[in-house]
Amino acid sequence: METRTGTDNMKIKRTFLSGVAGVTLTAVLAVTSAVAFAAGSHDGGHGGKSGIGVPGNAADVTRTIEIKMGDNFYEPEEISIKKGETVQFKIINAGEFVHEFNIGTAAMHAAHQEEMMMMMEHGVLEVDKINRDMMKMDMGNGKTMEHNDPNSVLLEPKETAEVIWKFSDDAELEFACNVPGHYASGMMGEVHFE
Repeated sequence: METRTGTDNMKIKRTFLSGVAGVTLTAVLAVTSAVAFAAGSHDGGHGGKSGIGVPGNAADVTRTIEIKMGDNFYEPEEISIKKGETVQFKIINAGEFVHEFNIGTAAMHAAHQEEMMMMMEHGVLEVDKINRDMMKMDMGNGKTMEHNDPNSVLLEPKETAEVIWKFSDDAELEFACNVPGHYASGMMGEVHFE
């Protein structure tokens, strides 16, 4: 009889969870593809929107917050910010799937999720890969999905990036992953103002 070690059990759990996440994503894509909009503007959930803040300057950074993205979760799950504070976020995708870090309101994320679905439908996003050469492709109405906005980064597994953001208002903000199925599975974090 073969015995399993704790490491073996962790590998089995990780494999099982990855499989469940993949099946969930596939199911969500199948259901939402039927209702996704074919046109978008890629400005829902992105850069410089009134009330959420503005791109920050490196010289004004008061602190750095490391955000680790796992498969459908963030670590930490919430952050506290002072009004007017400029924060440097170091974003690490430690998961096995493509993930996004996007600062915005719940309404902005809802609009952006439709745009991210369009990226999946056009083959720009795969579960674990970003086809960056396709991001300048016309997605309808002359809109592209370059994903180069200052309040957001889209990362493949093991990639890292920085976002420097100045929080100007105490709007109801969250940071979220808008890759299809990820937000719905709980991949979002709260921003609290001190």
